[in-house]
Amino acid sequence: MTTALVVVVLALLLAAWVLSIANRLDRLHVRTDAAWAAVDAALARRAVVVRALLDPELSAAASKAEAASRADRELFENELSALLGALDRSALPAAVAAELSDAEERVMLARRVHNDAVRDALLLRRRRVVRWLRLAGTAPQPSYFEIAEPAAPSDAVLLTPRPSARVVLTDAQGRVLLFQGFDPARPQELFWFTVGGGVEEGEELRDAAVREAFEETGLKLAPEQLIGPIWRRRAVFSFDGETFDAEEWFFHASVEGDLTVDTSGFNDVEETSISGYRWWSAGELESTEDTVYPVQLAELLPELTKDWDGRARPVR
Repeated sequence: MTTALVVVVLALLLAAWVLSIANRLDRLHVRTDAAWAAVDAALARRAVVVRALLDPELSAAASKAEAASRADRELFENELSALLGALDRSALPAAVAAELSDAEERVMLARRVHNDAVRDALLLRRRRVVRWLRLAGTAPQPSYFEIAEPAAPSDAVLLTPRPSARVVLTDAQGRVLLFQGFDPARPQELFWFTVGGGVEEGEELRDAAVREAFEETGLKLAPEQLIGPIWRRRAVFSFDGETFDAEEWFFHASVEGDLTVDTSGFNDVEETSISGYRWWSAGELESTEDTVYPVQLAELLPELTKDWDGRARPVR
């Protein structure tokens, strides 16, 4: 076999391999779209059942959730879930209570199927060959749909309040320090997040931000070095089997020169659920296929170099 023929055969095999990956990715995108349609249908059915309860507050919440944009859907669906969690179901007719439980179970199952599809799509999109050859094309990056759900369909939705203080820590090049971690219940789903953590009882937000920055990076900041809060984020998420209703307040601090990140102050949970860290530019955040929280960080990061108006801006 001549060298030219070998090259042709290898090129054909390579092209077939790349084509198979592209086809698989396309099927995964179709799967996530179909899974989202199923979630949307399940949520719509839940809204119909809720309105049948003839409770004005619940009906208003259901309609608000249905009319919300995809970006705001999680927030409003969680508000509806919280109201349903406080509902006295023993006072409902048995048939109505059963219908409501069935609707909630369908939402739960549809959401899990959707998130499994998103996970598979994101894992493939993150492969080097997909990124280098831009095999994802113009298809938008799929995102998880995180709403609280009961441990069992008939149980109340229990949310643990979690106020937290976070620090957008930037260097002289305008890059932000992010940690990479995962939920121990879903270790295959990696995501990036800013410095910070929960506010302890009786602790002020700014003091919590200073403490968290020191524990996670070894950096000793004075409270006056923090700018903000600059952003506020409300999110409901699950971690290690517990569902949290989080209100996150973001501060900004900058460092000069090279910061040697010292993670010796990590607690046991951080030790086991944080896998690394790195500095990110706004351009890198904009082009990455990785999951980053808050999701608008790429567009918000350059704004930190502009004049701040003194108000905390909401982010998702």
